[in-house]
Amino acid sequence: MPVKTPRELFVRMLSDARHHAERATKIYEELGQVAHDPAIQEALQSRAFIQDKTIKSLDRCFELIGEKPLTVNGRLQEVFLEDFRRELAEIQAPAAKALFILVKANHLMHLRIAEYVALVAMADVSGHFGVGVLLESCLADKLAFTERTRRLIRRTIESKHAVKLAA
Repeated sequence: MPVKTPRELFVRMLSDARHHAERATKIYEELGQVAHDPAIQEALQSRAFIQDKTIKSLDRCFELIGEKPLTVNGRLQEVFLEDFRRELAEIQAPAAKALFILVKANHLMHLRIAEYVALVAMADVSGHFGVGVLLESCLADKLAFTERTRRLIRRTIESKHAVKLAA
């Protein structure tokens, strides 16, 4: 369906965000299942849990603008998962696997951050300030997750490095 107006683009992007949020729950659950580090598993399971709040916020956005979500193509996340599974299978060392999982989770989250930055700006420009508030809270969740993931990456590297130094 061709996009002819900024409003149609906003609805399409909001629909994409909702679809990504639904799919992300499964992705974070899968990432958590293959992580052997309890801290990483807990962080990813918590991220999956928070996705429910994001989906409810996005549903509220649609209510406020008087639209319904469009059917979207979710191929980007499918390709991401395919590549993730293939690349993870090639990694032998548990420490490297843990880092790879964290890096991929962070990579996925940065894609979502860019999406929400654009949506917040579009909501503000269109005068939907309540929608902007909801979208900005979703963005804040994603920013917090990237910061938490950054700390986990650092902790993982430091702990593996400490073991190496002790040997």
